[in-house]
Amino acid sequence: MSIVPPDQPLHAPHPLDHTSLQDLEAIRLLLTGSSVIDWHQLAFSSEAEVRRFLRVNEFDPDDERDMRRLDELRAEAVEYLTRQLEYRIPPEVASGMPAHELLLTASQKGRHQTYACIVLKVMHVMHHLNSREALFRLPVSDDQVFGLVESKVVHVVEEIRGAGYPIVEFAWSRKERHSLITKLLAKRDSIAAHVYDKLRFRLITRRREDLPAVLQEMFHRLIPFNYVIPGQTVNRLLPFRRLLEETPALRRYADQLQQGLDLEEPTGPDNTFSSSGYKVLNFVVDLPVRIESVLRHVGSSLGDLGLDPRGVVFVLSEFQLIDAETAADNERGDNSHAAYKERQRIMVKARLTRGMRQRVRSDRER
Repeated sequence: MSIVPPDQPLHAPHPLDHTSLQDLEAIRLLLTGSSVIDWHQLAFSSEAEVRRFLRVNEFDPDDERDMRRLDELRAEAVEYLTRQLEYRIPPEVASGMPAHELLLTASQKGRHQTYACIVLKVMHVMHHLNSREALFRLPVSDDQVFGLVESKVVHVVEEIRGAGYPIVEFAWSRKERHSLITKLLAKRDSIAAHVYDKLRFRLITRRREDLPAVLQEMFHRLIPFNYVIPGQTVNRLLPFRRLLEETPALRRYADQLQQGLDLEEPTGPDNTFSSSGYKVLNFVVDLPVRIESVLRHVGSSLGDLGLDPRGVVFVLSEFQLIDAETAADNERGDNSHAAYKERQRIMVKARLTRGMRQRVRSDRER
């Protein structure tokens, strides 16, 4: 684990006056653990926003090869929609514009908006699937890929801190093998693929009010909101409705959101071993990294793997955002990490000895 010292000079948090509707939709998606597949529109308002989004997804808008990859992905998505689901995609959406312009088309009211959204959703899934398959074909270990992701995240967080955002502490770690074993023994679905926090990052801000601005900047520089893992957000710290109501710069967008506030739902799976007083914003994102960056990092080459060096692979990463006061509260009494680990250890021993039935019966008795 590495920690950024908290004694460096910090400036005022970035104001939210320049938050866009797309920023707010992304923040809401993360805070509520929802999915872009359920969206019916985007909210990009400028080419600059689109270019920034592409870069966060590891597509260079100034590189013809990257834009050609997007066009190829769009063609594959259109073929799937036509052959498998019998959609009739308008020619303007299917091939009449560069693929990256679909992001603006999906953000503007008009007859092509819905079709642009449909195509982008399929592109999103296909790109993720292709990239996941590429990771399995790379001659690299988890540790090597994790090292590259750590370097990427550390670099970006340092940039954010350097810009004056009040991150007073930053730490990262990899879950140790014995912790993985204990966690899997405690889970009903004891499959290693379901452990999302093998690679973890923790950011502590000066105040709770600083969290939205830091989160927004992470979307701008690091986190593709479209690859935040649905259903894995644990948000006991920053309710979206309250954030909107208490922030005038955001409240102005309330009637433009694609889903009403009455559709808010509880977020994320509760952790059995966390105290009821433990407060945190915890989420999981599949971070994209360039294949060429991975190979350069480990000193390897593509050889005959048949992979595009400008393609990407995804690495599941857990992020925890919290303010300094809450972080201190979380280390007192039943909220503490030591108490959490002890509750987990007791349950695992009980499960190993008596099985899950005993656990379910005990839960009902309580």
